[in-house]
Amino acid sequence: MAADDLRRFRHMCRQFRWLAIFMVCSVGAILALMYVIVPAVFAARGEHRDLMRVVQEMVWASPSLLYLFAVWSIGSAMGQLAKGRLIHPTLSSALRRVGLAMGFGGLLSVFGVTNLMRLLGDERSSWAYFDVAGMTLGMIGGALVLLGRVLDQATRIQAEMDEMI
Repeated sequence: MAADDLRRFRHMCRQFRWLAIFMVCSVGAILALMYVIVPAVFAARGEHRDLMRVVQEMVWASPSLLYLFAVWSIGSAMGQLAKGRLIHPTLSSALRRVGLAMGFGGLLSVFGVTNLMRLLGDERSSWAYFDVAGMTLGMIGGALVLLGRVLDQATRIQAEMDEMI
């Protein structure tokens, strides 16, 4: 990679890192406002909302926390690449973290949220609810975990080949 291309790549990684930080902070702040701060303000003013409704809303938003962790992990990896860390170990670690977060977020979205909502008395939840977006994110997450393992294996094989030469 030419020096100019490497400089441009690192600059784009820094920009993507800041974009990930902005996204996690802004969406995280909105989630905290909706599910923590506003209910606390209502409780402090003596205007108690239905506690079951607040719990249902928190359950409904719980996969978002895992997805935000995935975005944070991507931003962290981009920051490490911008600082000049080696690509293979950075990518394999990031692929595993992002894959696990997306996979568990998708599983929680498809199976956990609907069943927990039904247990909490939500009439809209059903046994045969298919969240295609959650299923897709779960499958992509699983594939990223596998790709991280493949990248680790390729790195080990490359190291063995380098030792032979």
